[in-house]
Amino acid sequence: MAEKNKAKKDNRLSQKRKVGGAVAALLAAFTVYAVMLQTEKSILTKYEKATVYVVAEKVTKGQLITEGNLERFFQLAEVDQNCVSVLSLCDPKDLVGRIAACDLEVGAVPTPGMFLLQRDILAQLKEPVIAGFKAEDLYQVIGGVLRAGDRIHIYTVNEEETTLLWENVFVQCAFDQAGNRIENGDETTAAQRLNVYLDKADVEDFYSGLAGGSLRVVKAEKE
Repeated sequence: MAEKNKAKKDNRLSQKRKVGGAVAALLAAFTVYAVMLQTEKSILTKYEKATVYVVAEKVTKGQLITEGNLERFFQLAEVDQNCVSVLSLCDPKDLVGRIAACDLEVGAVPTPGMFLLQRDILAQLKEPVIAGFKAEDLYQVIGGVLRAGDRIHIYTVNEEETTLLWENVFVQCAFDQAGNRIENGDETTAAQRLNVYLDKADVEDFYSGLAGGSLRVVKAEKE
């Protein structure tokens, strides 16, 4: 009888071990499955795509983005989601009216920090106007290298003193000798004519200074 009871006890123990082993195997399978799902999710997340505007042609510092040149400089493209932030400019309306604050390379996803707003520049003037002048009207005009987007300081010079008249004047456009607009990426053509933003109230003094030959220009290196 004792041997019979012992056999039954051993049989029950064996069955418990089998059940325990099956449960352990099942838990291990679920664990492996969960890890695989998480790994797959991580891989898919890594390669998630987003459709945004990217730079299609190098945008040089000072370039104004308009409705006319938007498609030239930007195009829709699929990029990795990791390259896109909440600040990325995904709407073409948000790009128009911005001026590049630095060179933008092909493939870059535009953000506000890469641009100045034209309206902000004009807002600094009570009555903004565009004043044009020839390079010969101002001494050398920085060797002809000024381009749209540059800032200049304008001084008046006489025998006794030099006085700063206008600070951080924004260059709106530069032209060559034939009157053609000089692209900002052109580093060789000498600017023969320049347009700048001035306040209407300063225009008379500006042209009087030009006529008298007393004005000088210094390029602002830090804007």
